[in-house]
Amino acid sequence: MLDELRRIPLFADLSEVDLERLYQMAETVSIPAGELVLREGDQGDSLFVVLDGELEVTKRQGSQDILLALYKPGQFFGEMALLEQAPRSASVRTLQESRLLVISQVAFQTLLSCSPSAPMKILHTVTSRLRSTESALIQNEKMAALGTLAAGLAHELNNPAAAIRRSAAQLRDALAERDKLAAWLHSLATDEHQKEALGALQVEVAERKITAPPDDPLDRCELEDGLQGWLEDRGVDEPWELAPVLVASGWDSDELERLTERFTSTQLPVVVGWLGASSSVYGLLEEVGQSAEAMSEIVKAVKTYSYLDQAPIQEVDVVESLENTLVLLRPKITAGITITREYADDVPLIEAYGSELNQVWTNLIDNAIDAMAGRGELTLRAFAAESTVTVDVIDDGPGIPHEIQPRIFEPFYTTKDPGAGTGLGLHTAYNIIVHKHRGQLQVASRAGETRFRVVLPIRLAKNNASVA
Repeated sequence: MLDELRRIPLFADLSEVDLERLYQMAETVSIPAGELVLREGDQGDSLFVVLDGELEVTKRQGSQDILLALYKPGQFFGEMALLEQAPRSASVRTLQESRLLVISQVAFQTLLSCSPSAPMKILHTVTSRLRSTESALIQNEKMAALGTLAAGLAHELNNPAAAIRRSAAQLRDALAERDKLAAWLHSLATDEHQKEALGALQVEVAERKITAPPDDPLDRCELEDGLQGWLEDRGVDEPWELAPVLVASGWDSDELERLTERFTSTQLPVVVGWLGASSSVYGLLEEVGQSAEAMSEIVKAVKTYSYLDQAPIQEVDVVESLENTLVLLRPKITAGITITREYADDVPLIEAYGSELNQVWTNLIDNAIDAMAGRGELTLRAFAAESTVTVDVIDDGPGIPHEIQPRIFEPFYTTKDPGAGTGLGLHTAYNIIVHKHRGQLQVASRAGETRFRVVLPIRLAKNNASVA
């Protein structure tokens, strides 16, 4: 057994006495295929050395397990949690029956003190794994974020698209009804003055803007009921359908009463029906225009958010980039969350890596939304001071415990349950702001208020801007 251990690089320069002592302090275990050896989130208290078999390392991200590495004989794992006395950052499962050497905390200290090369080998392994894990998770997180973004965009675009389809279908019927009534009306209106009145009425319908009905449902119902009664008294067909359309276009019984001066009781129902059909046509066209504008706004926000077809460094409007981020996160902003904007009027354009800066806003705002758990106030503040622009993202959630605030920008550190977060969002934001933009990212938190403050230079340093 000692000869087998001697072939493992981690124990290569241990003396016979030290190797024997380490072996006596350790435990050899055999684990069947498919068994969980380490569970993400559990406390770390041992180092494991693979003697035989094969194991996989996975990390929970959302609803899936991300494969990080495969361990084969001669490799070891569990060192990071053991060194930090922290929960396991990943899970390890056997792919085939495996034999492991389990080294306790005490035995691990013995190894470090007896072997001159073991600390360096462990340090090299830790740094290599951190880089590999961070790269894999960031890439996967980007793909997951892209999927979430695509789903959110599909949801956002579906509403105006559905409205356009619905309005187009209704528009066909409204046009047919209007044309039918127009033909009937012109056959009834033989008087020249009546024809002139119809022409003026047609111009007025086209120029009218659709007015929003009263906010109070009772007031709206009262207007519609009053107009419906007027229509019924004059023998207009289907007054219950016609009244809401006419009210939405701003017509009331006083205006319609003036039509009785120009048209006979036989002509009036046809005139009012034509008026309702024409108002419906223009109202539906207005809805199509509004829906198309909403789709255009979303597409524009996406294009600006991603800075497609632009150089890495752009002149960025910070306020606009915050607003574009809100558009893309709209599916997550529930009715219980209110947004307060406190933007100064003199916030200048800044030199920045636009798409990466938007990634920072996404991480900070998304975290704030999660912290409020569907109810609260999100405050976005932006202002300029000297040669910098400052952005505050503030939520009134439960706050971040004081004792963990110094660690929140560390890679893989998260207070969320396993799978709910990778611990890379704030770390990535910190790297983008501090290392790439030479700015500052600070946090101040207490119960009822958490504020992340981003301070960015208006102009990037030349040596930094050249590394694009």
